[in-house]
Amino acid sequence: MEAAPRSSLIGLLVRFGLVGAVNTALGLAVVLLVEFGLKASPVVANAAGYGVGFAVGFGLNRGFVFKSQAGVSAAGPRYLAAVALCYGLNLAVLQGLRAVLPAGDLARVAAQLCAMGTYTVTLFLLSRYWVFAAARSSGGRTR
Repeated sequence: MEAAPRSSLIGLLVRFGLVGAVNTALGLAVVLLVEFGLKASPVVANAAGYGVGFAVGFGLNRGFVFKSQAGVSAAGPRYLAAVALCYGLNLAVLQGLRAVLPAGDLARVAAQLCAMGTYTVTLFLLSRYWVFAAARSSGGRTR
């Protein structure tokens, strides 16, 4: 009986990973297009890339990954809060590890990877158990 929940979790993780890959590629494409194609500042380009990434990530996580019936007005603010929290954790892990690891490029890469992993795992858990959980468990559409 345990195979179904395990395969369901694996499916969620695979879909979440695919969304992350698509989102990263699309966000980078927007950043590069805006900065180099439209000659905008890197700040404007990054804001555009992250804005598109946020919208696409929310839509794909809501519909494709978690198959949530939660309305945008219910899940949207939660997703925004989850992303903001994850970004804060990302920065805290990054800065914390850079403070304790020895200097050097390899240590900086390791810190960055750990920070990214923290962001990804935390966003998955928050999305599954908080952002998109209410409508899934109640079975109805949330406004």
